Amino acid sequence: MRLGVLTGMTSTPGRRVGGSQDFQEDWHSSLEKIRIAEELGYEMVVVPESWQLSALPWLAVIALNTSTIQIGTSIVNVFSRSAAVLAEEYSTLEMISGGRMMLGIGAASSLVAEDMHGIKFEKPLRRVREYTEIFKMLMRGERLHYKGEIFHLDRGFRISYDRPRENVPVWIGALTPKSLRQCGEIADGIMPVHWPTSQMSQLRDYLREGAELVGRDPMDVTIAPHTVIYVLDGADDEQTMWEAKRPLENYINRMGNFYHEMMTRTGWADEVVAVQTVWAESKDRDAAIAGISDRMVREIQLVGTMPEVKERLRERADSGADMQIVYMPKGTPAEAGAALKEFISA
Repeated sequence: MRLGVLTGMTSTPGRRVGGSQDFQEDWHSSLEKIRIAEELGYEMVVVPESWQLSALPWLAVIALNTSTIQIGTSIVNVFSRSAAVLAEEYSTLEMISGGRMMLGIGAASSLVAEDMHGIKFEKPLRRVREYTEIFKMLMRGERLHYKGEIFHLDRGFRISYDRPRENVPVWIGALTPKSLRQCGEIADGIMPVHWPTSQMSQLRDYLREGAELVGRDPMDVTIAPHTVIYVLDGADDEQTMWEAKRPLENYINRMGNFYHEMMTRTGWADEVVAVQTVWAESKDRDAAIAGISDRMVREIQLVGTMPEVKERLRERADSGADMQIVYMPKGTPAEAGAALKEFISA
């Protein structure tokens, strides 16, 4: 079973695996946790961005302080930086890391593109494709002669440096059938969020449809779902269950259309309608969270005692998750390391 870990410069919200309540995490302790994950055999560390701290400087810090773990983003959007800027940044990061980088990109949403960066949220699917193609051309050292639907680049710019390798993988945050099929054509990996365990094999089916169009092997695309863990330790299991439901309610009601449409397609239409209805009528978040069933949260998140969590990790791997991206546990580096050790021993 292959695992990666997601972490920002400080604790990543939305998961609970115990830990000292009075421990104040900073980027130094986050870095120590990453080094522990590397020593334990975690294959990759990925960094989020959304509309908060920039991921790219943090990637450089990680690259300078690790030696074997792969390093990437999950995700940076394709509106706030040009594909060429990402290639320039990643060329530097490839040199620093010795060829261990992964670019994780996605469309994000109109909220981020338009209301933060002032860029029209147009043709997001096509934009992801063209970013991927332009980025890969530049990372291979080719001259940039590119004619797409969005971008027309024909001055022949080229990024020159001592390349540790010719191909830097691009993984894509994808959820919709069209996006997943496109990933089968162009991506090296996918990172779906809140994807239910029972539907894991469906991801490979979508990838296969796209891969067949271009003669690719669909198994060349790594399926790496975000895997959010909530350990029930008997201290306050009811509160932990509520915390596990909270991000689902947020993604259904306040994160655009992609997530609630995906949850509807994958079997949770009744819960989605209930959660949306309560929120629309009352703006009462606690009441909306109550519309999420225990069955739904256990299917999408990993909730249970540590032995149950380890069993669920194995189940997701057996169902088609090539690599699972777990969220960095809270607490001190020693506490987080103990949890990481348990997860990877599954």
